[in-house]
Amino acid sequence: MFEAVIFDWDGTLADTRRVIVISFQRALSENNFGISSRFIERRIGIGAADTFREILHSKGHTVNEAQITRLVERKNEIQIELANEIQLFEGSQKLIESLQSKVKVALASMSSTAVISHLLKINQLEEYFQVVLTADEVDQSKPDPEIFLKTAAKLNTPPTKCVIFEDSLVGVKAAKAGGMSCIAVTTGVYKDNELKREKPDLIVKNLKDPQILSYVLDQ
Repeated sequence: MFEAVIFDWDGTLADTRRVIVISFQRALSENNFGISSRFIERRIGIGAADTFREILHSKGHTVNEAQITRLVERKNEIQIELANEIQLFEGSQKLIESLQSKVKVALASMSSTAVISHLLKINQLEEYFQVVLTADEVDQSKPDPEIFLKTAAKLNTPPTKCVIFEDSLVGVKAAKAGGMSCIAVTTGVYKDNELKREKPDLIVKNLKDPQILSYVLDQ
C-alpha cells in the first residue's frame, strides 16, 4: 500500500480552467498584451511566472522580471476575485475523505499560496491536507519534480511510497521524474492518448473511478 497521496489542484481536484484563462487574459490586456486561450490552457501547471515569460517570449518582448512579478500578482488578484466561479470536480471531496484515514494526504500546486489558501478556505478543505505546497515554495516549475519531492519530504515519506494525482503532461512527467507513481485524470486539458505517452501508472476519466482506491490501497 502507498503511504501518501499528493494531489494537484488545477484540473485535477477543481475545474479552474476558465477562471485561470480569464485571469491571465485580463492581466495581459491591462498591460496591452494578448494571447490565445489555448496557449494559456496548454501551460496550466507550470506556474504563472513561467507562463507569462513564455507569453512575452512568444510575442518577441524582452522579459523584465519586475513586470513578470506585477503580472503574476495581478493575475492572482483576478483569480481570487473569481474564486466563487470555481467548482470542485464531482468525486474530489469524497475521494479525499475516503483516503484520509488510510494514507497521508497532501496538495502540491503550481498556483500561488494566496490563491490556494483562498480556494481551500471557501471550499472548506483547509483541514483535509496534512501538507500544502505551492509555487511560492519551489524554485523549479514542473516538469521538474521539485514540488513533489519537497511535499514527500514534508510528509516524511519516501517518493516510491507516494502516488501523485495529475491532469497535465508536465505533472505526470514531474511525478515520474521524482520516482513516484502517478494516476492521471482526463479532467484537464489533455486527452487520454496524450497522457498515455507519459506513461502514468493509471489513467481515469474522473476521480469517481473505483479503480483509484484499489490501486492506492492494494499495492
